[in-house]
Amino acid sequence: MAGLIKREDVEAVRERARIEEIVSAHVTLKPAGVGSLKGLCPFHDERTPSFHVRPGVGRWHCFGCGEGGDVISFVQKIDGMGFTDAVEFLADRAGVQLRYEDSRTGAAADRGPREEPGRRQRLIEAHKVAAEFYSEQLFGPGAQAGRAFLAERSFDRADAEHFGVGYAPTGWDALLRHLQGRGFTQAELVASGLVSQGQRGIYDRFRGRLVWPIRDVTGAVIGFGARRLYDEDQGPKYLNTPETSLYKKSQVLYGIDLAKKSIAQGKRVVIVEGYTDVMAAHLSGVESAVATCGTAFGGDHAKVVRRLLGDTTAGGGLQLASGASLGGEVIFTFDGDAAGQKAAVRAFGEDQRFHAQTFVAVEPGGMDPCELRMSRGPEGVRALVDGRQPLFEFVIRTTLDTFDLDTVEGRVGALRAAAPLVAGIRDRSMQLGYSRSLARWIGIDTEDVRREVARAASSPSRGARQDQRRDARPEPEAAPATPVLAAPDPRDPVARLERQALIVVLQYPQHVPASFDELGDDAFGVPAWRAVHDAVRAAGGVAAGREVGGGRWVETVTEQAPETVVPLVTELAVAPVPEDRESVIGAYVADVVRALVDLGLTRRIADAKSRLQRLDQEKDPEAYQQAFTDLLAIEQQRRTLRERGES
Repeated sequence: MAGLIKREDVEAVRERARIEEIVSAHVTLKPAGVGSLKGLCPFHDERTPSFHVRPGVGRWHCFGCGEGGDVISFVQKIDGMGFTDAVEFLADRAGVQLRYEDSRTGAAADRGPREEPGRRQRLIEAHKVAAEFYSEQLFGPGAQAGRAFLAERSFDRADAEHFGVGYAPTGWDALLRHLQGRGFTQAELVASGLVSQGQRGIYDRFRGRLVWPIRDVTGAVIGFGARRLYDEDQGPKYLNTPETSLYKKSQVLYGIDLAKKSIAQGKRVVIVEGYTDVMAAHLSGVESAVATCGTAFGGDHAKVVRRLLGDTTAGGGLQLASGASLGGEVIFTFDGDAAGQKAAVRAFGEDQRFHAQTFVAVEPGGMDPCELRMSRGPEGVRALVDGRQPLFEFVIRTTLDTFDLDTVEGRVGALRAAAPLVAGIRDRSMQLGYSRSLARWIGIDTEDVRREVARAASSPSRGARQDQRRDARPEPEAAPATPVLAAPDPRDPVARLERQALIVVLQYPQHVPASFDELGDDAFGVPAWRAVHDAVRAAGGVAAGREVGGGRWVETVTEQAPETVVPLVTELAVAPVPEDRESVIGAYVADVVRALVDLGLTRRIADAKSRLQRLDQEKDPEAYQQAFTDLLAIEQQRRTLRERGES
């Protein structure tokens, strides 16, 4: 039996295996100075790239988690290989002939193909041989059903060969006999998942099925997916390789080997639902399409996609007017039926794992990419992807469609159902934006939405509530606790403007236009700042502030504020003002208040347009005309305000 690999051969592997090529199969690398590359670390979750590779010295290191080493150690860690398996894997790629020390004599011996190499590499080789076998069978006399299946979906022989599609014969041991004839042992074949173990021995796992090879990012076949062809086959419609040391269904993506280059270059990945959908997408020009294999898209899949995207945009990708995203795009495609909508909701939970912009593309008629290609050609598939819409919007609107928004009960029910979805958006700016959008879509006050979202965010999960009920003892009824106000997000421009307006109201009431006191209780959208505004109004407004002035004015407002709001009043009263010169402070205060009023009018215009859009001009012309008149009046108010500001 062969022993250790000769040291000089190991060194040859280190020299000839290009580390940047090996790492790039798992991580999108970008230039980071002379002779250096960087990307997101594949060994810990991070937003800012701290993983560096120096091809000149053949080393890698992550300054975030401290991991590092050479090309061999990278393969060991990323693929879970032992040292010998990693060296053999790299030697095969680099074309290095390995020699081994004879464990009995210490002499070097060439490693022949039939000698027992590292276990992982043997399993990889078995899958390679199996893929070749299946591919050859597809064009044999017994595979007519498989060829017909492909032809009915507009796939020809060249397409099948490109994707490696094959056919598993109907016999019980066709592949088994072929692999044993190539020197593979029964133990290796069982470990590979290519055969199954029964009471009477082992037999082919896939029989009488169309077969797709599932490859990892390096292009190595690690498993198969097989589609039922015959009515007498009592097995599932799709049968995949079982969990093995190579194949982990929660981590593999069909088509990733073909899509990785397009994903890295275009910063876009399209996630479809099946093998034929991947084929149809690629053949239609959407070469970044991949699919999960018999399981829902999950966290491990997201990690693979993030690394290929080079997903580093903190807080979400910024969407351009063209629809492209500065941080990359993840596009989920689903059937338009109820099952597809449920899949979109599941994907909603995974969206938080990305910092790229996440979209959903659903064909209204319920066709998948494969059906679209057959019906409308490649242009139909490309149009589906190009017509994507933000995933958050799709899930929320899908939820709203189940309610009658023309009734009070329907609007209340829709709000309660959609608020937890908005509350689940981790990006604070996105959450605020969708709160405002939700208000327009339902046709209710923005503040009502924000209160419900805040309530949903502070409520424990259903499971947690059930546990609490199960364990809690009856307690005497207590007075409701004062709600804790959510801290305003300083990155939100609306929150910043509202905060600045309250600062000038508290510090310079003598310069605040009297029109400020005409603002209603909905003038402030941020709950914290609305609470302060309520205290200002309760204290008599800026008219009272002009009379008492100075510290007394702030004290008066404080006296009217709830206990949880007092610290906010104090903070605003001492906060720095960008402009404090006496000669211009009056103009600055007026501009801030004017901007606030403008914001309120803009919000009212958006709500009025939403109401107008939901009305049917033919069914209720009177209500439609009144809504249109109201919209024009608000727009005129804003126009007048802006003209005064310019004069």
